[in-house]
Amino acid sequence: MRQWFSQPGPELLSGLVVAFAMIPEAIAFSGIAGVDPQVGLFGAFCLSITIALVGGRSAMITSATGSTALLMTGLVASGNARGEGLGLTYLLVAGLLTGVFQVLWGYLRLADQMRFVPQGVLSGFVNALALLIVQAQLPQLGISLHYGETQLVEHSSSLLPHGSQLPLIWLLVVLGLVIIYGLPRLTKVIPAQLVAIVALTAISVGLKLNIPTVQSLGKLPEGLPFLQQPFGALADGRVPFSMETFGLVLPTALAISLVGLMETFLTQDILDERTDTNSNKNVEARGQGIANIVSSLFGGMAGCALVGQSVMNIENGGRGRLSTLFSGVSLMAMILLGRPWLEQIPMAALVAVMISIAVSTADIAGLRQLPRIPKSDTAVMLMTFAVTMLTTPHNLALGVIAGVALAAILFSRKVAKVIRVEAEQISPEERRYVVSGQLFFVSKVYFLQGFDVHDHPARISIDLSDAHIWDQTGVSALNQLIRKLEKGGSEVSVEGLNQESLNLFERIGSQAENAHG
Repeated sequence: MRQWFSQPGPELLSGLVVAFAMIPEAIAFSGIAGVDPQVGLFGAFCLSITIALVGGRSAMITSATGSTALLMTGLVASGNARGEGLGLTYLLVAGLLTGVFQVLWGYLRLADQMRFVPQGVLSGFVNALALLIVQAQLPQLGISLHYGETQLVEHSSSLLPHGSQLPLIWLLVVLGLVIIYGLPRLTKVIPAQLVAIVALTAISVGLKLNIPTVQSLGKLPEGLPFLQQPFGALADGRVPFSMETFGLVLPTALAISLVGLMETFLTQDILDERTDTNSNKNVEARGQGIANIVSSLFGGMAGCALVGQSVMNIENGGRGRLSTLFSGVSLMAMILLGRPWLEQIPMAALVAVMISIAVSTADIAGLRQLPRIPKSDTAVMLMTFAVTMLTTPHNLALGVIAGVALAAILFSRKVAKVIRVEAEQISPEERRYVVSGQLFFVSKVYFLQGFDVHDHPARISIDLSDAHIWDQTGVSALNQLIRKLEKGGSEVSVEGLNQESLNLFERIGSQAENAHG
């Protein structure tokens, strides 16, 4: 009960403030994914309520996010190409499968492997995410990215601005950014993003500006979400329960499950550090999975933890699960009571909000330190960033995998050189080799290079007191060396093996009779 009612006053107030900040993001992320605003809002509501009950980290805010929304665009577009409305249906199926994957990742303790993800990968991940969020706003500014060339285009769709509207839209976006970055210098009592949205909406309505608004995106909720059945006949706007359907959504679901958990774990680490507490990432992974299943069953998009809103919750006094729960309740209450007002929010306001989110998401501090950090870390960051941006569609999961792979290769090259072999000529008839370091598959070559296999004194001793054999490759390297030296006529003895290395050597080494502790 301490996680719920230790300080109800600050918890409720913090949840209310966070709900204000969640609404514009959920609407904006719906636009990125290519679905109606109510899909993101339902997702934010369902995710917040569910994660408050089953999550592994108190006070963390889960909702629709930019990283997951970016992964949905291709699936929604391909689904709509198959039939009107099918994009959303395929998205809900992908969300269900995402949840199943995340529950599985939790039981498989995937979070334990996060310690192998270096800072360079995380930096490349958030920088690519930030750029993709900005890129997703460009059509609202009348900019089209076509085959790598940037050009101004005229949009005939009501969703996108016409050329005559562009100067006005740009002016509103700039004004919104001025408010977002200028207001905190005066006061932080009210979220600057909320003030920017209210101010730009008042200007748009007061001057009767003919510019795209949230209403242009699609339908806002008129009631609470209800249980939906995505499987059925195509004629009813549903999809068949078949391998073809799951094959279509599998890549998206797998990517969302991994990218979503990575952003969640990163947020979890930030909150743990700021509150000087510990939380269980594997429990959180299972909770995220359950939350995404619930969200998809009730017509909401899948999501993950939000870095900005989670930090905002902590800074406003939220420490328990009550703040997370109340953020979802407040969000839905404000939507149902203020729907006519929300429909009048100009898209320019949401663009300004999303640009500010992209800036806060990017690893600005890491970019400033590029001249000082090791070149290997810079290479890992650039690899993660480049693979994400160059794949089609932009694949954050593939970028992370590429970054981790490069980091592993560069690390193995460094580790390979930690093994040292020093030769001591005891007498004309006896030579001693002292080995120190780690002997395994990446250090095998450096180990063998330390021995002169062409000179064969009568006796050769190999001292491994300060070394450790880790794998079959290490055992094979030692066997290979012993065979070569004995073939040349030397009597070889191996000394100082620690017990673990000796057990491994005796178990799989054919020359075990020459080794002793």
